[in-house]
Amino acid sequence: MSDPFRNHSFGPTGPAIGALAVTPSDSADLAQAVRAVTIGGEGGRLSFISSRDGQTYTTGELPPGTYPLCARRIRATGTTATGLTGWI
Repeated sequence: MSDPFRNHSFGPTGPAIGALAVTPSDSADLAQAVRAVTIGGEGGRLSFISSRDGQTYTTGELPPGTYPLCARRIRATGTTATGLTGWI
């Protein structure tokens, strides 16, 4: 199937162009920065390092769902949510 949008660029609110499984780590960045994270398992907190400003942020308790954020790392310390998928 051809993709008529292949040569279009998408802004930060556009559709994802890829996905990756996320394993939280305190030392390793993701293979690619993500624009959103889906919590597919148990809800909980997300702790991440922003790909924009390098700061660490931790959310409150979140239910399963998809959340927009710019992250280069999802930290093990402070993350209790499970079944994570990162959207590129």
